Amino acid sequence: MWSKKFKVRIGEVDLYFGPGVLVENISRALEGVSKAMIVTSKSAAKVSGALRDVVSVLEESSIEYRVYDKVTPNPSTSIVDELIEELEVFNPSALIAIGGGSVIDTAKLAAVLYGSGLKTIDYILGAKPGSKGLKLIAVNLTHGTGSEVDRFAVATITGTIEKRGMAVRYPDISFDDPVYTLTLSRDQTLYTTIDAFYHAYESATSNRSNLLVLSLAEESVKYITMYLRRVLENQRDLEARTMLLYSSMLAGVCIDTTSGTHLIHALEHGFSGFKPELPHGAGLAILGSRIVYYTHKAVPEQSARILKHLDPSIKPISDDADKAMKAVKEFQDNHGFNKRLSDYGIAVSDLKQILDFVEKTIKERFGSNVPFPVDRGLLEEVAREAL
Repeated sequence: MWSKKFKVRIGEVDLYFGPGVLVENISRALEGVSKAMIVTSKSAAKVSGALRDVVSVLEESSIEYRVYDKVTPNPSTSIVDELIEELEVFNPSALIAIGGGSVIDTAKLAAVLYGSGLKTIDYILGAKPGSKGLKLIAVNLTHGTGSEVDRFAVATITGTIEKRGMAVRYPDISFDDPVYTLTLSRDQTLYTTIDAFYHAYESATSNRSNLLVLSLAEESVKYITMYLRRVLENQRDLEARTMLLYSSMLAGVCIDTTSGTHLIHALEHGFSGFKPELPHGAGLAILGSRIVYYTHKAVPEQSARILKHLDPSIKPISDDADKAMKAVKEFQDNHGFNKRLSDYGIAVSDLKQILDFVEKTIKERFGSNVPFPVDRGLLEEVAREAL
């Protein structure tokens, strides 16, 4: 079944999934488009071949285009604002985001703000444009983001460590084509898959979880445990890449349904906002297992339903919280993850500034999702252990 393609409507996005769906359907997605701005990072779109394939169709269709290739991991508001300035000059009728979460998130924000006269900081602080803006096509290149099927975007306010997640909009059309994930490096493969794992786990254990989310999250984690090692051993394994991409897509639906993640992402946003060179998935892995302890203690039935795919002996009881924590850590260790916060230049002296922001973002966004009380002492404990 893995090679069978499909199209599905999720939220407000039409998603094409499967090997070859981009080349087969991009012309249809571009109907009515006269000018397009392509949004990418420096190299991923080129290396994957996705940029070549999109440009080929644009040129065959005589659609004028430009490429903005300055998006970086953990993008800042200044990058979004720069993209908006280029859009104002070029006046396209569509945005085509080719990349992972950082690229798609940047394009979501720019698409909404184009023509509104607002800066990205204005939007983050509550000012809203009158419409969802430009047509947005997303070509996803990783099996971790979920941004191709959800309405969220994340950006760091320039000059601060404030990495903010917010509901923005869905893409109009998205492509999950695993052919373009074959060029992900080993680290990118591991980090993005870990991101999908925590999307599933946090959604399933959120206060806003439900039967649908539990079912999708369990399916996502089941396939991650089945296929991650295969991809790490053979990065050109298209079947395994497809199943990891499917897992990531399911986890994206989970976070969209539950209106986000909870404490693991809240804490990680503080650290990668402070150090943008900290890969998002790596930050989640460093911090995640200890928070799993508290999560399993609070909602053991939901937690055990997900983690049984890592360790079938985990029981849906609070007393198995330590076992749950160890299962997640061993899963990460066994797949070659061994980083600490200190590997990215984060020190004890940085914790106050970071945790001040984390406390703020929990109150503003994540608090209603977290299934247990969070105080400064808990945050300090998790952060110090992760150093």
